[in-house]
Amino acid sequence: MQLVSYRTDHHARGGILAGGAILDLAACFAWHEHQAGRPCDRHHVRDRFGDGVLGFVENVAVARPAADAIAKAHAEKKLPASFDGMQLSLEAKSATLLSPIPRPPSMRDGYAFRQHVLTARRNRGLEMIPEFDQFPVFYFTNHQAVIGPGALRVRKMHLERLDFELEAAVVVGKEGANLSVREADEAIFGLMIMNDWSARALQMEEMKLSLGPAKGKDFATGLGPYLVTLDELAARSKKTPKGLVFDLEMRGLVNGTRVSTGNVKDMTFTFAEILSRVSYGVDVYPGDVIGSGTCGTGCFLELNGSKITQNQWLMPGDSVDLEIDGLGRLSNTIVAA
Repeated sequence: MQLVSYRTDHHARGGILAGGAILDLAACFAWHEHQAGRPCDRHHVRDRFGDGVLGFVENVAVARPAADAIAKAHAEKKLPASFDGMQLSLEAKSATLLSPIPRPPSMRDGYAFRQHVLTARRNRGLEMIPEFDQFPVFYFTNHQAVIGPGALRVRKMHLERLDFELEAAVVVGKEGANLSVREADEAIFGLMIMNDWSARALQMEEMKLSLGPAKGKDFATGLGPYLVTLDELAARSKKTPKGLVFDLEMRGLVNGTRVSTGNVKDMTFTFAEILSRVSYGVDVYPGDVIGSGTCGTGCFLELNGSKITQNQWLMPGDSVDLEIDGLGRLSNTIVAA
């Protein structure tokens, strides 16, 4: 199942992407409850299913069976056009897509692709750090600065070596702490594309103080275009002692030219291993987002350093399209604020 957040006016709503249509979650859940003989008022629906895609994730035990029934009714042309004055579906092209979870409860980003780490360090004249292979690392990033497809509005200092980063991300589906790798796999709700936008001049300056990226990263993280539930990726995933491995090709295009190619299966640490580390001694919650880190060749910092590109950075008017098999295409255009 593919879940989206969208708007047709100034209100953000959750939906199920079904071909060229979006099935509105709140309206369809109300119709479903009416069909089941239960109360279908707005308060009941919100109490039972939560609000939007995040509410779906938080209440997946009841939301998923209902959503499956709704999607089946739509496929069989048994879903009405409206219910109780609410439109149940709309053409996807008439909506503006947002990040699937516009404001995640928290957001962390990993560092799981060895090729990216090795190349980036080599380009700076550094040996590969041996600690990389000992445990997965991550940093917290700004969960209040999430964008979906569309314009990325940046200020002057962001444009000093503005970069993209091609990543995948998982969304946590259940609360837990101290998760084993097996438990971590079971706690993953689904996957989506992540673009860890980076202002490299700011980042390199502040990291001299040994505290990690802050202003170089906190202005935007791209997520989307939709959140894909784990069951939909079963044919592209493999169970291993380290956790699920996803065979999903990754591509990055700037102004229509491919500059990046990778595969989610090349992560040195699986999402389960990262989530297990994340949950050590702390609780994770439904809707928390955890990125993979950049794949090899997945940013200009690495490409420029390897002389694959020649001091190329993003400028106003540039388009960035990130694609991952099964997860769609996340498209953004740089706009000077």
